[in-house]
Amino acid sequence: MLSASARRLQAYERRSAWILTAAAVFFLAVYAWPILQPGLPSGLVRACSVANLTIWIAFGLDYLVRLTLAPRKRRFVRSHLLDLVVLVLPLLRPLRALRVVTALARLNRTSVSVRGRTTAYVVGAVILLGFVSALAVLDAEREVAGANITSFGDAIWWAATTITTVGYGDQFPTTAEGRSVGVGLMIGGIALAGTITAALASWFVEQINTAEQAETTTRDEQLTTLLAEVQALRVQLSHRPQA
Repeated sequence: MLSASARRLQAYERRSAWILTAAAVFFLAVYAWPILQPGLPSGLVRACSVANLTIWIAFGLDYLVRLTLAPRKRRFVRSHLLDLVVLVLPLLRPLRALRVVTALARLNRTSVSVRGRTTAYVVGAVILLGFVSALAVLDAEREVAGANITSFGDAIWWAATTITTVGYGDQFPTTAEGRSVGVGLMIGGIALAGTITAALASWFVEQINTAEQAETTTRDEQLTTLLAEVQALRVQLSHRPQA
């Protein structure tokens, strides 16, 4: 049975989930706008920076509230290390936008299979992780002398080849910040590839089990029918007049 503090934590997380998801979407917009449109007026750039800071404070307060409500503080910190690291390290703050993916797991819980939700989650994570990483590496590389990722098209191509672990090498980051984004994208790509492989393997195993069960059911039905026919023949023979 859950403790009172655990119930309060669950209630808070249910109430705040969609608000924080909306904040993550808004953060993605204000983070991407100045990067995709470098010639943005300085007033709008400052407004985006203020919005970015405000959302960071909101996520920080959310973490503190959840930590306060958690019945086991150390366990909470261990199980939410990514949230803490993203809050503390400025380089990783764009990853807050990945919270949008968690909304996919809440959609159609009763009407979509577990595999369907997993597929939606993985596809959403791949798209969003690639997009955020492309923005981050472009922001880090565009103004650096000798950089070869100078447009959003270059950044998207680099993100696609990196997250799929192909790595053609025609586009690559040259700054420490850009390479850090690359390391994170590589790790994310490997993790997502493993998830997809596991999902496919699970699907194949399920299909094989379904086919075997169908074959077993058909064989049992045929055997039952045959036994019924044999029993009927025995009854007929037992009632047949003796010569």
